[in-house]
Amino acid sequence: MNKLEQLQKLNRTLLEERRGLQAQADQFPVEEAAQRRLLRSLMNTRQPIPLPAGFLALQDEALGAEREEKGVVEADALPVAAAHPQIALWQGDITRLRADAIVNAANSALLGCFCPCHGCIDNAIHSAAGLQLREACNRLMEAQGLPEPTGRAKLTKGYNLPARYVLHTVGPIIRGKVTERDREKLASCYRSCLELAAENGLETVAFCCISTGEFHFPNREAAEIAVSTVKQFLQTPTSIRKVIFNVFKDTDAEIYRGLLGENGTAEESP
Repeated sequence: MNKLEQLQKLNRTLLEERRGLQAQADQFPVEEAAQRRLLRSLMNTRQPIPLPAGFLALQDEALGAEREEKGVVEADALPVAAAHPQIALWQGDITRLRADAIVNAANSALLGCFCPCHGCIDNAIHSAAGLQLREACNRLMEAQGLPEPTGRAKLTKGYNLPARYVLHTVGPIIRGKVTERDREKLASCYRSCLELAAENGLETVAFCCISTGEFHFPNREAAEIAVSTVKQFLQTPTSIRKVIFNVFKDTDAEIYRGLLGENGTAEESP
């Protein structure tokens, strides 16, 4: 079965479980890119209900091949900052990083982004990990019985990601002027992720720019809090030997370079 056939079969399965919408599969373009976008949309909008038999094996095969096509970036190989030997800066797609854990900027439902093909990191991570990640998050939330508070962290497996685990944290949402409570909550996100990683003996952790996207925390101030909190944590005995600040935008790369005293950034591999 080639890649296009895999995508078509996965799409038919997910359409069929939605009250017999399988017939609509033939209404979509048969090009590979269109079928992949349809699959991502169906995955993004699917509730965490039991999966059809045989779906996961085929999904994992398709996502695993896609992971290899994108190329895996080894966290251990990323150069550290000269002034901070436990900290690295990398610009690229966080779903390519093979670290012990990558950090997901989640919302309080902790189930991933339900907006089809949205550009947020929550959507990207869930889309690359597979539907098992939403199921795992749902189990955590059902056990907790209430929305995830801002500033805490949860740990799940990484499933089809190169990373072994995902640390999920909910950052503060900024509506107007940044308050001291907002700053404290953002620092708590970084600290909670590091503490949970250390509790599980993890050694490499990659952070995204928590709260700076859809949650509107000013980029520079968020980066200052992130670097300060991580540096303070690394001064204590811990299993964590390397923290990666993962950025996607050039603006964030420049900010972190300045804060870390670096002239350059490790950029995404081709």
